[in-house]
Amino acid sequence: MSKRALCMGINNYPGTHMDLHGCVNDANDWAAELAGRGFAVSKLIDSQATKAAMVSAIQSLIGSAVSGDVVVITYSGHGTYVPDTNGDEIDGLDEALCPYDLQTGGGALVDDEINTLFSARKAGVRLLLISDSCHSGTVTRAAAADPDADNAPAPRFMPMGNWLPAEKLPQGISGQPLTTVPVISGVSPFVGALSRMMGDLLLAGCKEGPNNFSYDASIAGRPCGAFTYYALKALRRLPANATYAQWHAAITPGSLPSASYPQTPQIYGSQDARNRQIFS
Repeated sequence: MSKRALCMGINNYPGTHMDLHGCVNDANDWAAELAGRGFAVSKLIDSQATKAAMVSAIQSLIGSAVSGDVVVITYSGHGTYVPDTNGDEIDGLDEALCPYDLQTGGGALVDDEINTLFSARKAGVRLLLISDSCHSGTVTRAAAADPDADNAPAPRFMPMGNWLPAEKLPQGISGQPLTTVPVISGVSPFVGALSRMMGDLLLAGCKEGPNNFSYDASIAGRPCGAFTYYALKALRRLPANATYAQWHAAITPGSLPSASYPQTPQIYGSQDARNRQIFS
């Protein structure tokens, strides 16, 4: 059995006015933790994490894994939506991850694309996804961060209006871009790529749906994701034989949600997968 991991963290989103602060630290923290637990780790940080590079890295990671291998993918960055083009979404929106070059040519990494990447894996590969981002918000453009509020928690959500041209935004009957769109699902794009039959698991930083966010935080003066910080803190206190369900229970409600970070981390996967020993 081999253990491989890919850790992605993106703070810088050129052209969007929506930079983050803690995502690179998250990726480095996950990478260090996983390396210490026997994983061969690769990272994509900021400008390395273009859409093409993310696709290539996931393909390589998935393609090289064989039955019995454990594969971990962590993502810290913005989540977003794109208008659905194949009619498989009730609300007309596809969930997506935001690469570094989201606004400068690469575009979003959509849930349908992630599903295709993951479906190529061999039977018996155990896949854990850790997503410190959110997929809940509006179409409208978000204002740039207040320069006097560096320590205020910021949602890791990228409104479509901050990166899609007006002609590609959802339109109303008048033909004008809509300012709001009802969001029905609002889940991580990793959710659609999960295979319960193959024992996949997702640890996500917040609930699905409107008004649920994963926060870019500052804890003890250091930028990070609130979920990543408390997930790693809980992990380090668990016994060696702890299960994923026990890990999740150690994060919430003990640490999150909190007054500063009102988010409730989620675990997705079969009961058998939840009861599996962590990283096994």
